[in-house]
Formats: sequence, C-alpha cells, structure tokens
Amino acid sequence: MHNFKINEADELIISPAISSSASDFDFYFGKWNIKNKKLKTRLANSEEWIEFEATEEASPLLRGFGNMNRFITSLDGEPFEGMAVRLFNPQTKLWSIYWADSNVVSFDPPQIGSFDGDIGKFYAWDVFNGQQVLVLFQWDKRDPDYPVWSQAFSTDRGKTWEWNWYMYASRTSV
Repeated sequence: MHNFKINEADELIISPAISSSASDFDFYFGKWNIKNKKLKTRLANSEEWIEFEATEEASPLLRGFGNMNRFITSLDGEPFEGMAVRLFNPQTKLWSIYWADSNVVSFDPPQIGSFDGDIGKFYAWDVFNGQQVLVLFQWDKRDPDYPVWSQAFSTDRGKTWEWNWYMYASRTSV
C-alpha cells in the first residue's frame, strides 16, 4: 500500500484506504507487554540494536472516534513515559496519531493515514538531528493478540526507508 504522494511544495497528500474506519484500532484496547527493538543510532548505517521491555494500556475516547494509549518503560535507567492519541476523521476517513513523551513533553507532528485491511500506514514530515525526514508508522494487526508496530525514516521522500524501531506487543488483558 503506497497511499501517499508528495507535491511540488513538499506537502504530503495522503489517501485513505476504502476499508478505513473508526474501529481500526479497536483490537488494541486493553493491556499489553511490549518487546522493543530500536536502532541505537538512526540514519547512520547502524546495525546495533537495543532491546527493552515496556507496558502499554489503550482505551477508546470520543464515542469511538478516538483512542489513546500510555507507554511506560525505563530507558538508560531513567523512567520514560509516552502517550499516543489517535483521532479518526469520519469526513476524510483518515487517522491522525499524536505522540508525546516525558523527554520532549510536546506532541510530535501528527502521523496521518489509514488501515488497508490488517496493515496501517501513517506518515508525517519531521526533523531528526536537524535533517528533514519522512516518518512512517506501520501497524500490523494480522494477529490481533500479537500486533507489531514499526517505524521507519526516509531522507529521499519515501523512495527508501530505514526501519529503526519495532514494538512486538502481547496482550495481557482486555
């Protein structure tokens, strides 16, 4: 699924999948154990990964047109907390995913996209280490009790991607 284009003004044009709906993230409601695998250094041709555990809890909001989750772990011995707020626009059939964490304490640019069946792709322009990057969040819910979230960066407008973070979730309760 390649559901985005970049126009001459570097604006992302994102098209929803036909099947996109407000229930796309319902599979994620509940409590989760998360195994994280993250590149130690991004956009540096690194092959060194760090791995760590986390927990998440997700719940619906706004009569089903939104949801949020809370991510809790320890990074380098320090407590770390993140949160995602996801909003579904019924007019555009697109999701906006807003992420904030205890290090930056502000929302990143929203990732915009949709699910096409069991695979969701969400895109945004961002800046990493002073360089403009196209960011891709991908959700794979083919096994809804063991979904996988992954993140990739592109420095060439989406022609190539560096996959730099994987989260393997396992359900603990609904």
